[in-house]
Amino acid sequence: MANSTIIAIAGASASGKSLFASTVYQELVAEVGGDCIAVLAEDAYYRKQDHLTFEQRCLTNYDHPAAFEHGLLAEHIKQLKAGQTVQMPQYCYKTHTRIDDTITINPAKVVLVEGILLLTDAHLREQFDISVFMDTPLDVCLLRRIRRDMEERGRSLDSITEQYKNYVRPAFFDFIAPSKQYADLVVTRGGKNEIAIDIIKTKIRQLLAQ
Repeated sequence: MANSTIIAIAGASASGKSLFASTVYQELVAEVGGDCIAVLAEDAYYRKQDHLTFEQRCLTNYDHPAAFEHGLLAEHIKQLKAGQTVQMPQYCYKTHTRIDDTITINPAKVVLVEGILLLTDAHLREQFDISVFMDTPLDVCLLRRIRRDMEERGRSLDSITEQYKNYVRPAFFDFIAPSKQYADLVVTRGGKNEIAIDIIKTKIRQLLAQ
């Protein structure tokens, strides 16, 4: 399947990107089936860090564009557009590096891509047909991040707050917030904004009907 439409969903960490993307995906899959829609996660493209000790990996700035292998992500998007299957990497948040397993992503009429720094990379922006920015207040994002990282990723409160202060918050103002200018649609109130979800779903239905 060639000429896929690529929809980027960007925004701050814990702004609701994954929830927004998964809600759109799940609701449309229930309507049209899973063969027409695929999802890529920017987090899967964090660089391999097997050459570093665990202590060194803990010091990596995971909110800086250099932490991602955006070139590989851009190449995978191109391959999906060309009708080719790709192997999306898998990243472990507890060991801070990729694992050997990959996930097979088949080409689809519509591909959703979600991640914090998608709109900061000019080469990636060239691949996107529609760009969405989740504009969620930082205090809300922080509370969500604390709950997520403690419950799902085994982090301590001290490590979460230190990482937020030293890396996450500065990166938001340096990279993520300025990238909002490239969005076609800015979504407030997080990943449960039903109006925004319906807008994207309606657009996707139109694309699938073509």
